[in-house]
Amino acid sequence: MRKLWRALLRPSARWSILALVIVGIVIGVALIVLPHVGIKLTSTTEFCVSCHSMQPVYQEYKQSVHFQNASGVRAECHDCHIPPDIPGMVKRKLEASNDLYQTFIAHSIDTPEKFEAKRAELAEREWARMKENNSATCRSCHNYDAMDHAKQNPEAARQMKIAAKENQSCIDCHKGIAHQLPDMSSGFRKQFDELRASASTHNDGDTLYSLDIKPIYAAKGDKEPAGSLLPASEVKVLKRDGDWLQVQIEGWTETDGRQRVLTQLPGKRIFVASIRGDVQQHVKTLEETTVAATNTQWSKLQATAWMQKGDMVNDIKPIWAYADSLYNGTCNQCHGAPDKAHFDANGWIGTLNGMIGSPVWISVKNVPC
Repeated sequence: MRKLWRALLRPSARWSILALVIVGIVIGVALIVLPHVGIKLTSTTEFCVSCHSMQPVYQEYKQSVHFQNASGVRAECHDCHIPPDIPGMVKRKLEASNDLYQTFIAHSIDTPEKFEAKRAELAEREWARMKENNSATCRSCHNYDAMDHAKQNPEAARQMKIAAKENQSCIDCHKGIAHQLPDMSSGFRKQFDELRASASTHNDGDTLYSLDIKPIYAAKGDKEPAGSLLPASEVKVLKRDGDWLQVQIEGWTETDGRQRVLTQLPGKRIFVASIRGDVQQHVKTLEETTVAATNTQWSKLQATAWMQKGDMVNDIKPIWAYADSLYNGTCNQCHGAPDKAHFDANGWIGTLNGMIGSPVWISVKNVPC
């Protein structure tokens, strides 16, 4: 170590100390300036749209208020897509290398048709990135503390006050403000199709969960259903016979009612199944309770029925993962999705019914849910 240190301190036989200092300064400046210039040049809008795959989204951006507005302030590509802090900027540049790979090597987004097929995936990735940094790029221009709510329309002011109080990320509500929103329903259908495909191999357990509404029958081979099993409902498998399953279904029903609808909890509209005919006539009562809030009597029933195989899985978690994607991907298009515990099971039904007719509801109304 001492020899190495002495060698480093020994004057150069060929170069003067001044020359070495100048060379060191030049190298140091180059190491600082060149990356800065490189990042700056590759962050211009001209560079971003130089790939033909970016032309469609560039045209969408040109129609937005971020491109042209009354105040004459324009948000360029880097203003929205590159975080202002240096670590975030470097990270984003490294991530962007994948875009080059997908365009020039994998050729996954090099045509308008391929790009549209990937639009939902790309958008969700960008939304997740902005959510992660709390919309840092948006906040470089927009600030909750600087907003004059008196100059906003009443509904906008109300929503912004709530967002400010909860420090919501801008992207929670403001999706599709510069680019066309993707057809989220296609992505959800693909996810559900994958879930349905997994049901063909992951359905051998003693406890199964339904992916969709399934008819149930009083006897194997019956043509007329004796009720329906609702999605995400649990059944116990009693017997397997070819393409048929004999199952046991449990749920709560109001004691003084018609006892045709079973719910997961007493007094809560978490529907499990509807039963009628012979299935209803042969139910067993397991227990009874009183719901204090409504002073109503509820009975827990156990029904035995037959159903055909298919659309049943061993694990409930993938079903809820799909439901979570559907919830966040749709509700967040218009407003910040409320915490799932914000309403109880009964309250959610009325809240979601209030969304009927909205553009997002129209786009996903035929998606399995």
